[in-house]
Amino acid sequence: MDQIRNVSEQTEDVLEKVSRPLKPYIPWMARTLLVSTFIEDAVRIVVQWQNQLYFLQAYRGFPWGISHMFLFLNVITMLVCSSLAIGRRNTEYAVGGLFAVIVLQGFAYGLIFDLKFFIRNLSVVGGLLMLLAEGLLARRRNVFAGLPSISDEDKSKYVLLGGRILLVLLFVSFVFSGEFTLTRLLVSAVGGLSCLMVAVGFKAKYSAIVLVAILSVFNLMVNNWWSIDFNPTHRDFVKYDFFQTLSIMGGFLLLVNVGPGGFSVDEKKKNF
Repeated sequence: MDQIRNVSEQTEDVLEKVSRPLKPYIPWMARTLLVSTFIEDAVRIVVQWQNQLYFLQAYRGFPWGISHMFLFLNVITMLVCSSLAIGRRNTEYAVGGLFAVIVLQGFAYGLIFDLKFFIRNLSVVGGLLMLLAEGLLARRRNVFAGLPSISDEDKSKYVLLGGRILLVLLFVSFVFSGEFTLTRLLVSAVGGLSCLMVAVGFKAKYSAIVLVAILSVFNLMVNNWWSIDFNPTHRDFVKYDFFQTLSIMGGFLLLVNVGPGGFSVDEKKKNF
């Protein structure tokens, strides 16, 4: 047990030294990464405007005009809310707008019942909850009108708990997809343990750093959309996965910045 504790402490020291120079930039990096999938989606809709209209009208039954309005509102909402999130302005409205985009696009494009889409977007929602918690902790004001009088710090405990649990769902899709190899088994074991630690809030910050490192390598090796030029449709799907993974990494970095919250082992240990 002493050996395990020593290894754990040494690992924490290494992670602390590696992350220390980046600490002042982590909040901005985290928020930018988190909204990157929405910015990319807005740009893609504009660039592929006619194709998007054709799909909605021909395959999803959108009337002419309604499809135009739907895409226009999506683009404006994603760009405005992403800007608000990066600038830490009206965070609750930014989170609400981006969450609405996820839900509406899921129904509009017929992807809401696709398991991979569902799990990935739940993880993105987890990142949005981390962003909301950051806003609650920073502003210390009531944003949930009509609820009993509880402080922003108290509400952030529930938001952080939900965010932590949803964030780790991405790894579920990683573990159960693709061919099992020795490398994949080792990565799944380390990542799975880190996800469990994040979910219960034990050594959550360091576990989140490990997951960011794993996802960074995975994203560059598997979602390398820039190397695909023979199939534009496949390229778009891989590019979508790439930016969604960046967003989830942003959620984990927000966890590093704000901590796991009151409902966590790390926080309970402080009281003893």
